[in-house]
Amino acid sequence: MLTDSHAFSGFSSNDIPGTRDFYREKLGIEVEEADGMLTLKLGGGANVLVYPKENHEPATFTVLNFPVKDINAAVDGLSRSGVEFEHYGEGFHQDERGIASGMGPPIAWFKDPSGNILSVMQVDDD
Repeated sequence: MLTDSHAFSGFSSNDIPGTRDFYREKLGIEVEEADGMLTLKLGGGANVLVYPKENHEPATFTVLNFPVKDINAAVDGLSRSGVEFEHYGEGFHQDERGIASGMGPPIAWFKDPSGNILSVMQVDDD
């Protein structure tokens, strides 16, 4: 029934202007704005809807993962743009920059202005 549907994901924000600027300016993502909502235009043609919600509560899990070939370069570049990476303490095996390793692919988490958890994750294209 939904085989041919072009599905997309979405999450809420309590700061649409700040969220728009964060994704555009700090992450370099194309963002379209219409009817008070944002559409993040991701690589490969994927879209993510960000909608306003006054009583927004950020998820306690990662809502959006960005695969990268070189996590060190991605973390360094995002840090220069003002992105702050999360440090979750013992058990996550994170280095001083927030890159976790030893639990699957190297990954580093950060938050958008509404507290939504995002990540950059190193992947091989092979």
